[in-house]
Amino acid sequence: MLRVAGQPDFERWQEQIRRTGGCAQPIRLQGWTTTVHRATGETLRAYSTADEPGGMLRLACGNRRASRCPSCAWTYAGDTYHLIRTGITGDVNKGVSPVVRDHPRVFATLTAPSFGPVHNRPDSGRCRCGSSHAGDDPALGTALAPDRYDYASAVLFNNFAGDLWRRFTIYLRRELAARAGLTQTEFTEVCRVSFGKVAEFQKRGAVHFHAVVRLDGPDGPDTAPPAWATTAVLDEAIRAAAGRVTVPVPASGNVPARTLRWGSQIDVQPIGALGHEELTEQAVASYVAKYATKAAETTGTVDHRIGELAELDKLPLPTHTRHLIEACWDLDDAYPDRMLARWAHMLGFRGHFSTKSRRYSTTLGALRQVRADYRARQERREHSLPGDLDDSEGSALVLAHWTYAGQGHTPGESWLAESIAKEIRLNRQTAREALADSRHGGMG
Repeated sequence: MLRVAGQPDFERWQEQIRRTGGCAQPIRLQGWTTTVHRATGETLRAYSTADEPGGMLRLACGNRRASRCPSCAWTYAGDTYHLIRTGITGDVNKGVSPVVRDHPRVFATLTAPSFGPVHNRPDSGRCRCGSSHAGDDPALGTALAPDRYDYASAVLFNNFAGDLWRRFTIYLRRELAARAGLTQTEFTEVCRVSFGKVAEFQKRGAVHFHAVVRLDGPDGPDTAPPAWATTAVLDEAIRAAAGRVTVPVPASGNVPARTLRWGSQIDVQPIGALGHEELTEQAVASYVAKYATKAAETTGTVDHRIGELAELDKLPLPTHTRHLIEACWDLDDAYPDRMLARWAHMLGFRGHFSTKSRRYSTTLGALRQVRADYRARQERREHSLPGDLDDSEGSALVLAHWTYAGQGHTPGESWLAESIAKEIRLNRQTAREALADSRHGGMG
């Protein structure tokens, strides 16, 4: 740490880390770039990493997992928040009309079935084991009787969760059409189902989905749904569709056949406009964004792939989590196309943690492009580049050559980078609180 801080280019190193947002695992690049005015041939800017600390440029890793990089995960969560909220409230700047606030919108949660009794905190306050568990008790979610817990079904449910969701969306459209007295073709001509969802791992290691589901007209969010498409009808259709979905898993070798389905705990809540309902638009977007940066870490598993089963002996895994990982490896030969061993660290789950339908909202790519364009304009101002480089014909010619030079920090750099990341987080929190105070004062 002292060696890094004592370097003559330490200030520039700090600047690079701040530009990454305090990234914990920055990508290191070596190379150069030259910007030339296409019309005049004038060299407008020449840049080389030869003059950078260590001869490298550091870029944010962009990892969505908070366990890997809290800073990049914070950015990802922010993008997810805006994506989900835009689909709830609309935003003309993001291509979604504000009229979606008048469309039926619900926040639905689909859970996994029971695979055996686990330690929990019921409303009565006392678990079946006879104890009253504290909220941070590591026993929560673990099997009461591990020898009778269906670990195989638990990891297969996680593995097939994406198939369950896909079939759910198909049945949902069918249920809505049936309630309107329409055929499937007639339904698509008058109504469209849009959604944005995120996966969350429960303490017991089973994945479940939270989703914003919205009904639009046939052409998407800009068109109104038919009069029969109400929040109540959407609620009924979601519950009915979830109850109908099944995914058969055939027998293989000594593994018996089984049928996977959603759990009986289906929660559907209307989303309020302007805070008229208990579940506000901001609360839903914040909730979804929070889980978009998490994986299975809440169960005590690791955030990297496990190369071989023998590695488990070197990992500080809870017993329940270890049994789930072992179940993935035990079933891998029976279902080779499901790649259970490859995804054992995710307890079998191999899907995307956040997804959306095509017309639900803007895209993460579009949000990132807006940020990239903003930074490009900053760069042009900083280096006094001509404003006509913004034109659509592209008056700038950029020549560049980059090579990958590694990823991450040295131990000393990691400590200093974490200090910068904490400072950035504190500044963001202070700014957010100041903004909230000013809005509260204005309302007063």
